[in-house]
Amino acid sequence: MEYELTTLSVSLLLLAGVAAGFINTLAGGGSMLTLPALMMLGMPADVANGTNRVGVFLQSLAGAKGFRDQGRLDTGTIIPVLVPTLVGSLVGSLAAAWLPVSLLKPILLGSMIAMAVVMIVKPGVVAPPEGTTAYQLRERPIAALGLFAAGVYGGFVQAGVGFILIAALAGGLRFDLVRSNALKLVCTGAFSVVALIVFVLNDQVLWIPGLILGAGTMVGATLSVRFAITVPQSTLKWILLVMVSITCGAAWFYG
Repeated sequence: MEYELTTLSVSLLLLAGVAAGFINTLAGGGSMLTLPALMMLGMPADVANGTNRVGVFLQSLAGAKGFRDQGRLDTGTIIPVLVPTLVGSLVGSLAAAWLPVSLLKPILLGSMIAMAVVMIVKPGVVAPPEGTTAYQLRERPIAALGLFAAGVYGGFVQAGVGFILIAALAGGLRFDLVRSNALKLVCTGAFSVVALIVFVLNDQVLWIPGLILGAGTMVGATLSVRFAITVPQSTLKWILLVMVSITCGAAWFYG
């Protein structure tokens, strides 16, 4: 596929990447910025979807490392959380190669509306207080189902998957938002690898725009980690609610 990188388009990709990396590390929905930025280069939706995973993977690496360095990543929980997520991502990635993205839009919209309502009516369900004792995955099998569903959705289309992961990690396993976001980045990084393999095999990844975007997302993720560990938990809750609401509106408008 032919495309032209200009000073303007490179600047747009970098800025979209920084903003998306910051947003995705705190909540989710950053792909609402990066997918249009990639499509403005002339990419079809499936190629933009595949190329976007390069930025998501690099953002996840930078963000997870930042949280680990700050002692906010529960490393002992990584493997149990990754297993259902990776299985789901493989299913979703294979489906994405043949099925239209629009099939999952109603699922995303319904999930986001439900999450927004719960956060307003009973915020402690999705945003446990800092220091809340988390459950092991074997104690909450329903959380494994949520992680599998997040993997399916994340493998299919990246936009909004962070919210579904937070719902499973914070709502299901009762991690506070900082630790949920840290584990969320590990999950998104892992299933981005699975998705990238599938998209590369289907010739749906353009590496140069993807790496430019990824440079921006890494900067955004690094800045976001520093922000997340210095602000009150209530601030993160409101940022999450705002991003959930924006994503609801975008999914409704473009659905």
